[in-house]
Amino acid sequence: MRVRVVQHSSLRRSLRRRRALWTGGEVLVTAGLVLLLLVVHQLWWTNREARRGAEHKVQALERQWGAGAGGDGGSGDQDGSGTAASAPPARAGSGARARGHSGAAPSSRPVRSQAYAVLVIPRLGLRVPVAEGVSKRNVLNKGYVGHYIGTQQPGQTGNFAVAGHRNTHGEPFRYINRLRPRDLVEVETRDATYTYAVDRTLPQTSARDSGVVRPIPRSLVRPGYGYSEPGPYITLTTCTPEFTSRYRLVVWGRLVAVRPR
Repeated sequence: MRVRVVQHSSLRRSLRRRRALWTGGEVLVTAGLVLLLLVVHQLWWTNREARRGAEHKVQALERQWGAGAGGDGGSGDQDGSGTAASAPPARAGSGARARGHSGAAPSSRPVRSQAYAVLVIPRLGLRVPVAEGVSKRNVLNKGYVGHYIGTQQPGQTGNFAVAGHRNTHGEPFRYINRLRPRDLVEVETRDATYTYAVDRTLPQTSARDSGVVRPIPRSLVRPGYGYSEPGPYITLTTCTPEFTSRYRLVVWGRLVAVRPR
């Protein structure tokens, strides 16, 4: 009968291999859990916190405007005021009058990163603050919509252009690709509510296509999309495809009604 002799060195090598495999497995499981937590944080937690903060800011603006309704017009607005209506309200459907409305200069210039208006899109069930500027940290990541500095204010002739996240941090513009011609987009300010009707959509353009936010918005990348004459426009921009920031999706609308508060 032959007795098998096991060398200690072979046992040690076998133990080391098992230990390495076990350690490697633990590292992979830990890394997987960390990645899962990061995904949950980005896709759920940031949305939850940003939406809650945005809702509170909308409520705060509405309380502020209500408190100032019987006062002096809110000259002390710390968040920046909206634009005032200097012309009689245009009725929905009276496109000529709405296009001719130039609006008035804001009673005070909006403060950078501060919310001063509320964007409402009934079709999407959206009601979100509008803040001055498009800083990710101070505006967009709070779940707000950001107003491109240098573009016009609500109701003015020119282009009131805004941006919002499509994914994470409240993702207010997640579904703006679902908007169709004649869908309404409202901008509420301290002084008036400006109603725009969706007119055109640019499904995809370069992130550097600055033409879409010009006073007469027209794509520099895809010139067939945009306008050729002055008017009171609104521009909504967000990233596309979803979960990327490579391109931009653009929705345009025209002013159709102004309702003083």
